[in-house]
Amino acid sequence: MTVKTNERPGTRAVLRHARMSAYKAREVLDLVRGLDYTRAVELLDHTDRAAGPVVAKLLRSAAANAEHNDGQFPEELYVASCYADEGSTLRRFRPRARGRSSRIRKRTCHITIIVSRMSEEQIARLKARSAAQNADRRARRVAGARRRARATEAVEETAAPEADLDTEMAEETAPSEAEAKKTPAKKAPAKKAPAKAPAKKAAPAKKAAPAKKAAPAKAPAKKAAPAKKAPAKKAPAKKAASPAKATGVFGRIAKKSTRKPSGKDQS
Repeated sequence: MTVKTNERPGTRAVLRHARMSAYKAREVLDLVRGLDYTRAVELLDHTDRAAGPVVAKLLRSAAANAEHNDGQFPEELYVASCYADEGSTLRRFRPRARGRSSRIRKRTCHITIIVSRMSEEQIARLKARSAAQNADRRARRVAGARRRARATEAVEETAAPEADLDTEMAEETAPSEAEAKKTPAKKAPAKKAPAKAPAKKAAPAKKAAPAKKAAPAKAPAKKAAPAKKAPAKKAPAKKAASPAKATGVFGRIAKKSTRKPSGKDQS
């Protein structure tokens, strides 16, 4: 015997007159049917469909209803049932050629999500799986920390022998304390200061000679007048050379062209 959708046990949330077709909503509802709540929410948050955010919001509403009204934990819920029914259709028209019009149908749908509590076996299995995942993550973190510690220790060990060699070389080059005590350093003999010569008596200062009178200033010399330049004579312009007389055929042509026209009409 089948159970009707309105008789299925669980907590539900309904969205009426969603502005999308029922076919588009069903494509997204098929992805989360039967999944636990946490997994379903993660899947819907990363869905590229336009109905993804709408269904995710409705699923969170159903889990909030179960937590507030029935006192259940969202981590123990799963999507028991989800479906989309056709709603009212908005009819619009678009003008076309020759005075005609075409029909536009804007579909709507009613989306319903029902969540219910998982069985005790499923809850225990889910808790064991989550505990194993947490333990695996912790083991990976610990292994990574140990690996990093070993790497740092290896770097320090490789750097330590180099420091030991430096200290040994410094000890070999430096003299020991016993040798330093046996061979005291020789002191350099102190130099005697030279005897100072007796100071000579200062000679008596000579009297200053009387100052000479300044010579009278000479009169300023007159400036010589600038010499006048003679105007340059212009050279006579050379006559243009006469053109050479043409001889032969070219000369006869030139004579014909230079003849003056007569007044008589030769026609």
